[in-house]
Amino acid sequence: MILRRPLLSTSTLPPISLPTTCIRPLHHRIPVRPIPQPTPFIPDANTFLTAIGRGLSAHAAKIPSWDALFTLSSAQLKDLGIEPARSRRYLLHWREKFRNGEYGIGGDCTHVSDGVAELRLVEAPAAGSRRTAVATATHTPGTRRVVVNVPVGTTEVPKRGLESASGVQGVVVKGSKTIKGPFVEAVKGSAGLAARIRMQEGLWEVKRGHKVDGGERRKAEVRSKRRAQENKDARR
Repeated sequence: MILRRPLLSTSTLPPISLPTTCIRPLHHRIPVRPIPQPTPFIPDANTFLTAIGRGLSAHAAKIPSWDALFTLSSAQLKDLGIEPARSRRYLLHWREKFRNGEYGIGGDCTHVSDGVAELRLVEAPAAGSRRTAVATATHTPGTRRVVVNVPVGTTEVPKRGLESASGVQGVVVKGSKTIKGPFVEAVKGSAGLAARIRMQEGLWEVKRGHKVDGGERRKAEVRSKRRAQENKDARR
């Protein structure tokens, strides 16, 4: 004979009081990060939207000021009509990069006139390197080649401050005296020693990827169906 414990009725159990916890979103308490200062190459919100590309310059009239560009939330950008969502994510991504001092090409230039930054290849003093102590076909002893940003129309680069010059980000020297880089325009008659970076649509744009045969998840399925159809057509 199997003895079973009698089941207790729920009505006989003492009431249990559970503590109620109110959970609030914490992201609303995060303080707003400081607004970065405009740069000579990116002086306003319209130029910023033009540089990052993806057609965001068409929404420039919806963002009233530089401060609004760096303070509007994603929901507020949606209310302003910036669609689709991937465009807002892209804008917020570039906004944080700019806030952290991560610029595209030309962003670190300090001498800019009407959206044009002029570059020049110079020989700067180099210290403490055996490689620079020997004369080569590209530089004289004790110097190094560096691309610096100069005021537009400058014919001679001042020698002061070249010891600490680090060059313009994203620009390199090809061969003996040719300035190369994305969106870098050579100046005619300079023999490659001078170039310009001009503000234009999509200068800093990160191109979107495109799906091949349905993307990574559906690629095998799409290609299998294609081979099956090709085999079916070959047997006819």
